Amino acid sequence: MPGTVKTGRPAPLPATYVTASGLPRYHPVSQALHWVTAALALAVLPLAWVAVSLPPAPLKGNIFVLHKSVGLTILAIVVLRIVWRMVRPAPPDPQAPRLLTLIGRVNHWLLYAIFLIMPVSGYLLSALSGRDTPYFWLFTIPGLTKDEGPQKIAESIHLVGQWFVYALVLLHIAGTVWHLVIRRDGLLERMLPVQDGRGSR
Repeated sequence: MPGTVKTGRPAPLPATYVTASGLPRYHPVSQALHWVTAALALAVLPLAWVAVSLPPAPLKGNIFVLHKSVGLTILAIVVLRIVWRMVRPAPPDPQAPRLLTLIGRVNHWLLYAIFLIMPVSGYLLSALSGRDTPYFWLFTIPGLTKDEGPQKIAESIHLVGQWFVYALVLLHIAGTVWHLVIRRDGLLERMLPVQDGRGSR
């Protein structure tokens, strides 16, 4: 049977899939999707802040196009991440207490949820005003029939949702720092490519 030795015990993982401390490393696809999501999340928020602060002008519209486009990209990547997570579940961490594992899992799924809710509500906020949504000026996603009632609901969800983004992202970062500085358990290394040249020969 693939992945096992004659003794019936699981074969050791390749060096590229194990951290220096022997913990299972996330698959390279999972690593890439995670860091792309993080980069886009760090970009989408400042774009919104800048766009809202600008006076009515072409630049304001262009910044909003970037904000919406990045948000829709996050939506697509998060959907891909959820599908990938079902195909390739996160590797277990045998050293982590159950409570920490549960907190981390809940935080991840809440992040997935909010990164689905925010782009959808943002699109509806724009589309229900009758406006189309350009995607990086490459193509246009059609708007919807103007409807002020649902648009106000989408606006409320989008405005409240931003605070959940701040809270969940800060919690995620704080948890990572805690693992890195206090526990020193190598958790961050599981989400990084191999740094010491193992598996390069």
